[in-house]
Amino acid sequence: MALWDRLPAPPIRLPRPRGLGRYTVERDLPVTMPDGVTLLADRYVPAGVERPPTILVRTPYGRRGPAALANGLLFVPFGFQLVVQSARGTSGSGGEFDPLGSERADGLVTVEWLKRQSWFHGSFAAFGPSYLGYSAWAIAAEAGPELKAMSLQITASSFRDAAYVGGSFALESALTWTDLTHRQQRPLGMITAPLTSRRRAVRAARSGRPLTELDVLAGGEPMRFYQDLLANHTGAGGYWESRDFSGTVGEVAAPVTLLGGWYDVFLPWMVKDYLALRAAGHTPYLTIGPWWHTDARHGLPAIRESLAWFRAHLQGDPSGLRVDPVRVYVTGAREWRHYREWPPPGTRQARWHLHAGGGLGEDGPQDHPASAYTFDPVRPTPALGGPTLLGSSRPVDNRPLERRPDVLVFTSPALAADLDVIGPVGADLFVRSDREHTDFVVRLCDVDPDGTSRNVCEGGLRLPAAAARPTGTDGVLRIAVDLWPTGHRFARGHRVRVHVTSGAHPKVAANPGTGEPLATTATRTVRAHQEIFHDPGHPSAIILPIAERSPEATVPAPEEDPGLEPGDPV
Repeated sequence: MALWDRLPAPPIRLPRPRGLGRYTVERDLPVTMPDGVTLLADRYVPAGVERPPTILVRTPYGRRGPAALANGLLFVPFGFQLVVQSARGTSGSGGEFDPLGSERADGLVTVEWLKRQSWFHGSFAAFGPSYLGYSAWAIAAEAGPELKAMSLQITASSFRDAAYVGGSFALESALTWTDLTHRQQRPLGMITAPLTSRRRAVRAARSGRPLTELDVLAGGEPMRFYQDLLANHTGAGGYWESRDFSGTVGEVAAPVTLLGGWYDVFLPWMVKDYLALRAAGHTPYLTIGPWWHTDARHGLPAIRESLAWFRAHLQGDPSGLRVDPVRVYVTGAREWRHYREWPPPGTRQARWHLHAGGGLGEDGPQDHPASAYTFDPVRPTPALGGPTLLGSSRPVDNRPLERRPDVLVFTSPALAADLDVIGPVGADLFVRSDREHTDFVVRLCDVDPDGTSRNVCEGGLRLPAAAARPTGTDGVLRIAVDLWPTGHRFARGHRVRVHVTSGAHPKVAANPGTGEPLATTATRTVRAHQEIFHDPGHPSAIILPIAERSPEATVPAPEEDPGLEPGDPV
């Protein structure tokens, strides 16, 4: 573990709990499912509180020990009773753990059980990060009027697009999480699996073996969920229909607050959930900080914001809610911004054109030949940084990557003034490949005056894709690549840089170029010869949301600074 990951989270003020904060615990409450399987839950009850509202958490990661804090134990002293249930096949609950597959059915039965209990007083909330948040989305649209609030972090209503980023297989995260959940039910697995699963997954991914063999290589035996992800890449067969709840987000009546990080693997889809709630006429809250998925620094902000949310919607005390629903931290500027909505009002969509010879800027495209490179899946272009499920995702220096011949680099002149980029980022590229099946990856970087080039955000697209359109008869395609959203200041004197390449291994699996399904043991690969056009008829560009400082944005008190930013000396 790096020193960065051992840094403590900054102190964050919480209101004082009522009384002495004492509580009682009822262990192993049985909840029987229609198929006869019994799931176990623990109930934490605050002392001296009449008719406490309930917070429901459903988790595959254990109910006790350190997991209790992540499950919301800190809410109990503030007058809430907490019910934590272990998902099917985990931590004493019966049945087989079928990741993503049982959460709606088991969750809705649990909600009906909850409503029948003598100690349930008519209202409950849903809470949780990551898989716990997904479990909440699985039941949210059908939980009934008793569901009064939801506070979810680093999660999404569907993990499908996160498993196949831009159509490419998210190899590292998929293999890591499958190994993690497979091992954690073993003795001491809750302790050892988080420390070793990513290392085993990366080692297996770099072996060069077919994708179908990597679960055995990492975990010693076949792992069902990993094989399911490979087999259902195309979406045929209905596997994802019962595991994707993005279509019901707008039907959720309970007020929702969401918290994520700029470097989290689920950020784009969390933002889509926010936008779906907005489109349905709701007013969700959204917080995005300079965090990644397992970053300890977002834990206390999540508790603080959730506590304010639950107090407002279950206890009738809105005094802790902020005025503006959207709160984002702008890296580089070292400040929080508050907005009425996302994307921030008043941002300008600016086209920064790619130029021959590696230039980048708002001046128009130039009449020069295309830039070209060759992608070899046997020696795939690596990803040095970027979002990952376990471990640190802090931005890193990408200069070693930029020296590779299979990475095109486009860099702006030094900036004469600060440039704030806040909102969704995309790329509009005109490309040609001699392979029908290939990938394109785009990365945005911030270049310090000393030359350090740190990744800000990235995204990719696997061809063929609906987001690719022919521009004529010469084989040139116009493709739209969605990058992670961002909130970042490129400081005066810095430069803006864009990578265009065709791999980000092992974050995503290398495209073999053959078009064969993921779930095959084929080892044949072919190189892809790629061209990026940037002339007036093919104006390739990155699309940056430029934010001007205005009365729309407010900056809160400095004690809310989350601490060190990526790149700071430690």
